[in-house]
Amino acid sequence: MWQDPIVKETRQLREQYAAQFKHNLNAIFEDICKRQANSKRKLVTFPPRKPEILRKIA
Repeated sequence: MWQDPIVKETRQLREQYAAQFKHNLNAIFEDICKRQANSKRKLVTFPPRKPEILRKIA
């Protein structure tokens, strides 16, 4: 079966990253939050959207 090389590489990198934290989701989340806090990039947030059904009623 054909495998996309980009998907394969992405999955390998994800596995390596998770292995650094012994697949502990809390530790991974803390690392992501630290990286975000230390980033110089501008973060954008959008207001929550109403579900489609409520937009039709309003």
